[in-house]
Amino acid sequence: MGLINWGEDHLQQAGNNNPQREIEWLLCDLLCCSRMELYMNSETEISPEQRKTLENWAKRRLAGEPLQYITGRTEFFGLPFYTNFNTLIPRPETERLVEVAIDFAQSGKTKNIVDIGTGSGCIAVSLAVNSPSVQILAIDNNRDTLEIARKNRDVNGVSKQIKFQKLDIFREELEDKFDLMVSNPPYIPQNEISGLPLEIRDHEPLHALTDGADGLTFYRRFAAKGRSLVKKGGYLILEVGRGKHPQQVERIFTSAGYKNLKMFKDYNGDDRVLTIIV
Repeated sequence: MGLINWGEDHLQQAGNNNPQREIEWLLCDLLCCSRMELYMNSETEISPEQRKTLENWAKRRLAGEPLQYITGRTEFFGLPFYTNFNTLIPRPETERLVEVAIDFAQSGKTKNIVDIGTGSGCIAVSLAVNSPSVQILAIDNNRDTLEIARKNRDVNGVSKQIKFQKLDIFREELEDKFDLMVSNPPYIPQNEISGLPLEIRDHEPLHALTDGADGLTFYRRFAAKGRSLVKKGGYLILEVGRGKHPQQVERIFTSAGYKNLKMFKDYNGDDRVLTIIV
């Protein structure tokens, strides 16, 4: 297909690492088709307006803008999600957090869940779709972010299960206690931000990447407030970073008197999900 070849060559000349996959992503979104359909209908002509859109998208990609922001859509846990620059792009590694949370929600007597720092709503929505008996409160301190999360809730058909609330966990208190708390908080230390890839550092919301300090601020808050957020016998389920970060987070909770901690590995064998019984 001429468009695929054009896009692949265009992106490759600019040093893109995976030009074929990326031009396929853009064309599938532009033409509202699957990858298979893209190649099966390789002779399909596109309109001048579509070509102009594709050229603009390629230009934005060459400038480092993530594909998910260019098309405004992505997939997480097999579900469709809208994205924009107000939300962190859902990561495949966070699917492990969702898997662990689903197992806990389905194996116990979990009726209500709180998702702190919901962002795009990908965790809350995925939990609701896969655990239809639970009710979820998803909070974030950014009103624009919550608008995207509401859109994702509605498009995935779980409006009756999820409520959203604008709340700053550092300044405000939640009124209820929950059976389960999940969170993928900002955990990249401020001094590591400059070393991130350009498309992350220059395009994704900084407040969703880092706490502006050592990457542990939110975990200290959760350790301090966990017993007032979660019922006795309930769970905290948290995503953690790589390297020494998991051990640092574990120490925060053990120092705060929590005894039942378990670390789950992702599919690369890295410690990435910490569960704590309250």
